[in-house]
Amino acid sequence: MARKEREENDSSEEPEFEAEEIEDRLQSRRGNCRFHLLRKELGLDATRRSCVRDSFSTFVILPDDRLYELWVHFILIWAIYSSFFTPFEFGFFNNGLPRNLFFLDITGQLAFLVDIVLRFFVAYRDDQTYQMVYKRTTIAIRYLRSQFVIDFLACLPWDVIYHACGRKEIIRYLLWIRLSRAQKVIDFFRKMEKDIRVNYLLTRIVKLIFVELYCTHTAACIFYYLATTLPESHEGYTWIGSLKMGDFSYSSFRELDLSTRYWTSLYFAIITMATVGYGDIHAVNVREMIFIMIFVSFDMVLSAYLIGNMTALIVKGSKTERFRDKMADLMKYMNRNRLGKDIRNQIKGHLRLQYESSYTDAAVLKDIPVSIRSKISQRIYKPFIEHVSLFKGCSPEFINQIVTKLHEEFFLPGEVILDQGNVVDQLYFVCHGVLEEVGIGENGTEDTISILKPNSTFGEVSILCNIPQPYIVRVCELCRLLRLDKQSFMNILQIYFFDGRTILNNLVEGKESNLRMKQIKSDITFHIGRQEAELALRVNNAVYHGDLYQLRSLIHAGANPNKTDYDGRSPLHLAASRGYEDITFFLIQKGVNINNSDKFGNTPLLEAIKNGHDRVASLLVKEGASLNIADASSHLCQAVIRGDSDFLKRVLSNGLDPNSKDYDHRTPLHVAAAEGLYSMAKILIEAGASVFSKDRWGNTPLDESHICGNKNLINLLEDAKAAQLSEFHGYSHEIRDKMHRRKCTVFPFHPWDPQDNRREGVILWVPHTMEELSKTAAEQLKCSDGSCFLTEDAGKIHDIDMIYDGQKLYFVCQRPMFFTEKKNK
Repeated sequence: MARKEREENDSSEEPEFEAEEIEDRLQSRRGNCRFHLLRKELGLDATRRSCVRDSFSTFVILPDDRLYELWVHFILIWAIYSSFFTPFEFGFFNNGLPRNLFFLDITGQLAFLVDIVLRFFVAYRDDQTYQMVYKRTTIAIRYLRSQFVIDFLACLPWDVIYHACGRKEIIRYLLWIRLSRAQKVIDFFRKMEKDIRVNYLLTRIVKLIFVELYCTHTAACIFYYLATTLPESHEGYTWIGSLKMGDFSYSSFRELDLSTRYWTSLYFAIITMATVGYGDIHAVNVREMIFIMIFVSFDMVLSAYLIGNMTALIVKGSKTERFRDKMADLMKYMNRNRLGKDIRNQIKGHLRLQYESSYTDAAVLKDIPVSIRSKISQRIYKPFIEHVSLFKGCSPEFINQIVTKLHEEFFLPGEVILDQGNVVDQLYFVCHGVLEEVGIGENGTEDTISILKPNSTFGEVSILCNIPQPYIVRVCELCRLLRLDKQSFMNILQIYFFDGRTILNNLVEGKESNLRMKQIKSDITFHIGRQEAELALRVNNAVYHGDLYQLRSLIHAGANPNKTDYDGRSPLHLAASRGYEDITFFLIQKGVNINNSDKFGNTPLLEAIKNGHDRVASLLVKEGASLNIADASSHLCQAVIRGDSDFLKRVLSNGLDPNSKDYDHRTPLHVAAAEGLYSMAKILIEAGASVFSKDRWGNTPLDESHICGNKNLINLLEDAKAAQLSEFHGYSHEIRDKMHRRKCTVFPFHPWDPQDNRREGVILWVPHTMEELSKTAAEQLKCSDGSCFLTEDAGKIHDIDMIYDGQKLYFVCQRPMFFTEKKNK
């Protein structure tokens, strides 16, 4: 009920921040890890409310329950009493406590016994997961392993045990166990120092006064105890027995009242601590000398502590004070902007984490040179990054670059790090703790996608694929994360391309097979293709500008020199077209395909020839490049028309056939003769162009020259004809036949037949007579004798010489053979 009332009050009016003490440092599940975090109580109501019902059903006390908080303050009063009374009892009541003080002491010990019982039922936050633990067995085991033994021994009635054991002095020394309760007082002052509702200066001064009084009070009790442990006959040989102040002598100090003896001891303890003694007191035996030496040595340290703290209060530069000032400013900001309770609690929690120096190393390492900080980061973070599945197979250099850019952060349970649909600019690596990836359905329901454990990553899909965050990432347990900003990550990937492709492949392989992941895989695959295209453009750009150094760097980083751009152009195409001999040689050494063709049929050798780079062309030819041009006649004819004699000479000298024919069976010499280009015709004839080649209309280059009427050209071709005829007659009969062999394609249907009636044809060598051609065609096409041959225009061919090389013929069958066979059957 108390908790319910408090929650209602919180919902109606947001209280000012009250700092809660950070008690312990958390240890990692791995012994060699630096996972030292802070243990504290935050207002994570959403986390605790889910377990409140279960906790009440098993009688578990919530640590922030109002009744329990009242009990804690009640025990604090008894802790203050016990801390001061224990030294007093040890020093001034050697023979046991008086009756009234005995009952008061027993009452206090009973209160502490009740506190021991209650602590077996108080829930706590787990040191590793930072989740509230409500299981009574776990709570009991934890308390038994920690403070139970000391708390229980402190509650024992040592005065009764002392008398029962025959007044053995060693039993009385066990009273000092009760000083462990002073820790409750120390914790209280630490809490008050960080509470911005309480004046910090007043709190510090009260604390320092308390420390000084407690130390002198304890010293006074021990000082008096040293005098009482000697027999009465030797009281004159003690500091108080030999003390004489004015006319008053302390020789019978045991007979003095208790207050006089205490104040006398306290006075001289303070004077000794302040080291301003006037010779009123001095040690008169060895025990007192030893104690005075120890006490004065301790006083020097205590004085330095008190003076240092007072100086810090005046200077206003203490760590706690900076924390209070920052917290006060944040509270004003949050109250002014009416921030919600959840985000207020998250801000308070992270500020308290930041208050502890172990939260982040940035403040510690900011004055250290960058090179040393890089080495420290590699030493600390590299073991984590090397085991991340996203970086599996990446180079050590890439890992080192990633490690130097990391930042360490901690997140508390229940916090949402990434929201679904948001733009992500940070990549996270999980070192310790557990997170969950949650997808929000169309109807608002949550679906857990996966659980993120150490060595996992999140945010990589959004960063690498430039898409919104596909799911929510929420903290389940206290997490230690390493953060890498997007800009630094992309800058590293621009240098290490090969590792970037490895990362994308790892990302695809690491995703599970469901509908959401299939969509993400599709985005990743698309992004991989785009990255490959961008990389090819960067390589081609380096080649285009002749930057061999950058090209070496790109290929060393993993760029593929055989990768082509959108036009199918490889880096070698550009190097050859630009005439970069050094880059061409470098690419050949890297094993590129030197005969690769782009979308327009251009090879690197052709690019070098077209742009007049003879040295590059010679280098390519030397390495085995050839002019394997699919439409060689078209290139030659265009060069003839342009009058590009240099290009024509280069391609012909590199083995291009001067008798190549286009779709009309016209050779470059036909074009040169038709256009009257004497110089072009001369180059072609010198390269071996034939004047006997016929186009689809049966015209030779000599025929075209007569139509053109260029007399010089006609004479050139006539001379070439005579030379080629004499050369032709000089060959044997078989060689001449081979030189003049023609081929044709014969189809077994009429050229005007519909598409459904057509069948495949055969390619045949043109024989010497029509009868031989008919017989061969009938055998190959399974048609009967007596058929005729038609052209594409349905013209009937009577003479074998009318057939030119590569012509299409149509063998019209009078009676197909399979019909005849069917009839005979």
